[in-house]
Amino acid sequence: MNAHRFGGRSLRTRLLLFITAVLIVVCAAMALTTVFVQRAYLLGNLDDRVTNAAERSLGGASLHPDLASDLTFLNESGHPAGMLAARLDADGNVLAAATVGQDAPPQRLSDAQTAVLSGVRTDGRFHTRTVPGLGTYRLTALENHGVRVLTGLPMDDVQDMIGGLVVIEAVVAAAGLTAAGAGCAVVIRRQLRPLGRVAATAVEVSHAPLCRGEVAALTRVPERDTDPGSEAGQVGAALNRMIDHVESSLAERQRSEERVRRSEERMRRFLADASHELRTPLASIAGYAELMNRGTDRIEPGLAWRRVTAESARMTGLVEDLLLLARLDEGRPLQSAEVDLAALVAEAVWDARAAGGGHDWQLELCLDAPPLVLGDEARLHQVVANLLANARVHTPVGTRVLATVEARDGLATLRVRDDGPGIPPDLLPTVFERFTRADTSRARATAGTGSGLGLAIVAAITAAHDGRIAVHSEPGRTEFTVELPLTGDLGADTLTWSSRASLL
Repeated sequence: MNAHRFGGRSLRTRLLLFITAVLIVVCAAMALTTVFVQRAYLLGNLDDRVTNAAERSLGGASLHPDLASDLTFLNESGHPAGMLAARLDADGNVLAAATVGQDAPPQRLSDAQTAVLSGVRTDGRFHTRTVPGLGTYRLTALENHGVRVLTGLPMDDVQDMIGGLVVIEAVVAAAGLTAAGAGCAVVIRRQLRPLGRVAATAVEVSHAPLCRGEVAALTRVPERDTDPGSEAGQVGAALNRMIDHVESSLAERQRSEERVRRSEERMRRFLADASHELRTPLASIAGYAELMNRGTDRIEPGLAWRRVTAESARMTGLVEDLLLLARLDEGRPLQSAEVDLAALVAEAVWDARAAGGGHDWQLELCLDAPPLVLGDEARLHQVVANLLANARVHTPVGTRVLATVEARDGLATLRVRDDGPGIPPDLLPTVFERFTRADTSRARATAGTGSGLGLAIVAAITAAHDGRIAVHSEPGRTEFTVELPLTGDLGADTLTWSSRASLL
């Protein structure tokens, strides 16, 4: 439970607590080490003094070895004040004990005080004993030819110094820890400030309505907080990369949704237009069939059959166009063979001239070798025929129509240009869409009406051959351009063509 609560604290608090704990441990270790070293040093000095006093006392006592309880050596000058001395028997019992006073004769110890001194061996080792009424002493016992003397010095100075050192170190450590804690708190707060800004950016991004509507530009982490040299900068840079990825994904999702929406709209419009186009010939066929059922006096049978046949052919052509577009949309493979685009265009121009004698048909070949492309010859012929038919149907009689074939830079280019009234500007963006019909400004040369699939078929077939198609139109000039990849570079060993030819 405690670990869970600690883990739930903020990073700033955890860092501060951890650093404070480390500082406390370090300060405590340093203080204890200092106290122990200082205590050992002071005890060493005190032990040296105790040894010197014991040797001097033993020397004085050895002058009267027959007096077992003699302490007259304490009357000699030079003994430190507070020194304790005692005569011992062979069993370590105290025979006599006294302390040296300041400018006073030695004072005998009481029985209670001497009892504390019993049991000290005369082996020169140091002992610490607390004597009632006198304090703590550092003791040692020495022996010389049967003379045994116990000598001790008070430890008050050592203890006072150690106690003062502990107090000073505690005060200094407390002050240092307080100052270090305050400094660490300030430094941690300043160092974690970039991380706080990164977190604020993440929170702001999380509140953005990403699931609906058009997503605006998301907030980024400031550049100053994306320095890869720091951990916070690495987090900020990673967050910015993630936001970039989210934005690109959202933009792609929106584009996909927009494409789906447009595709659905085109599909609905396509179905509506297809239904409308099919309904017209079906209605005509049904009408003429009804008239025939009511009797031949209402309509001439030959005329009725001719109209039924014409509407059937129109409906068949429309269905075939729709099937062709469907196959191209599915990506079904076309026949593949080398096709001479120049010869194919020449045949199509001859056919167009026969169908529309009222137009001025011209062919121009600007190449040094036959432009061979890889593709389906029948479909490519349909591309050229549809472009020429479009120029014939949507321009008045007498319009000049020029078909040009070029081959350069690995591309075979077909251009169909007329000097008719042009395509309305509002129609140009959708001219290659299905069931797109020309404006009334593009006068029809014939009374027939098209289905609006011709240019859509041209665009689909061109795309299936890895080609491109474009249109440029203005009053007095309309040009369709089809580019197809050549099968290979034009070589010198190919059939030589004239640099410029025309068919009038």
